[in-house]
Amino acid sequence: MAKARTETVLMSEMAWPEFGQKMKANPVLFVPCGAMEQHGPHLPLSVDAMLPTDIAREVAEEVGGIVGPTLTMGYRSYTKSGGGPHFPGTINLDGATVVSIVRDVVRELVRHGARKLCFIVGHYENQWFVSEGIDQAMREVGDQGVRIMRLEYWDFCTPETLAKVFPDGFPGVALEHAAVMETSLMLHYHPEMVRIDKIPDNPGAEFPPYDMYPAHAHWVPSSGALVSAKGATREKGVLMAQQYRRDIAAAVRKEFGGGKGKAKASGKGR
Repeated sequence: MAKARTETVLMSEMAWPEFGQKMKANPVLFVPCGAMEQHGPHLPLSVDAMLPTDIAREVAEEVGGIVGPTLTMGYRSYTKSGGGPHFPGTINLDGATVVSIVRDVVRELVRHGARKLCFIVGHYENQWFVSEGIDQAMREVGDQGVRIMRLEYWDFCTPETLAKVFPDGFPGVALEHAAVMETSLMLHYHPEMVRIDKIPDNPGAEFPPYDMYPAHAHWVPSSGALVSAKGATREKGVLMAQQYRRDIAAAVRKEFGGGKGKAKASGKGR
């Protein structure tokens, strides 16, 4: 017997009548913004798209929202925050391309009735280009009652949580590329995609206070991880994921209103 289809918060899994009906309630529509970028020898190239999608799904369940299409490629990887362009599989978009994609996605979602949007950024270098795309779209659709929130999920990690995740001290978001935070979250959401035996334990990269063009490959540890990921655990991933779900949902309710959602998305890591 075929398994019954479960209710979903993912737009990509909805048929058009279902999506159209749900939009009548004026839900918050989440747009995860990621990239295709190397994440060491132990994590898949799509980490920056997968994690904001997972977090968006959980927050959408909390607030009765919908998760729109994930932007799976993003602005270029920089040496001091993503390892740079030297690793196979990293796909770099120009800033203007990212801006145009975000602007067009906003316009299209507004055309389908969205008035409350939340962009969740999962790729460090995307931040200002996503903001510019939103700004440009708002020049065209802002008079239709559209409101847009943009956030980077890691900014919701409190000092108390960071102290538990990094008992020896937090190296900073930029250096944490492919390290403890992302590896721990992947161990929580997608443990089958983490190559445990390949988790790197290299010393933290030491960068000069300037950039070079072309970028110097030798600045980056050969693993692609900018600092050791050996401290990663599923338990740390659960701790961060629970906080993101709770605190991002609280921020969304504060800005857009709305109560607790009841939809339970199908997916991994539950």
